[in-house]
Amino acid sequence: MTEEEVKALNDINAYGCHVLKILGDDQVPNFAYSIGIEATSQQPDLIVVGLDLDAAHWIINEYNERIRQGEEFVQNKTYNEFLEGYPVVFSPMLKQYYRDYLGWGLWLYQGEDFRMLQFIYPTASKQWPWEDGAPEEFKWHMRLLCETPRLPNQQ
Repeated sequence: MTEEEVKALNDINAYGCHVLKILGDDQVPNFAYSIGIEATSQQPDLIVVGLDLDAAHWIINEYNERIRQGEEFVQNKTYNEFLEGYPVVFSPMLKQYYRDYLGWGLWLYQGEDFRMLQFIYPTASKQWPWEDGAPEEFKWHMRLLCETPRLPNQQ
């Protein structure tokens, strides 16, 4: 086992997850994701795309901590209290993206048999990335790796 693999397993044992932060480039935005939440809490892991990596790490740790305290996050439900002042949605990541984004998840779970939720957030003016008129730059950073959520007020 490599030093990085040992650290990942130690973090999972100590904290319930390990967070991987991936610096973006001109093809892919920054993203961070957890591994181990599915194994330790029987709840999906989480990926955050397009935000500052430290902010993404904080979001994943907050999600993990709330799960460890017994909270469950319902997919495609709007949560107004997770990030102060902003609604957010947790939506299932499509398996077709696992190999491109979740290498460490594939390693830990020995394949694609695990769940990953994508943390979806709006613009500062509370516009979702799938809405008409959402800025193209925002849509590039907040790229959807899930089906477009159908929120109750957007049927």
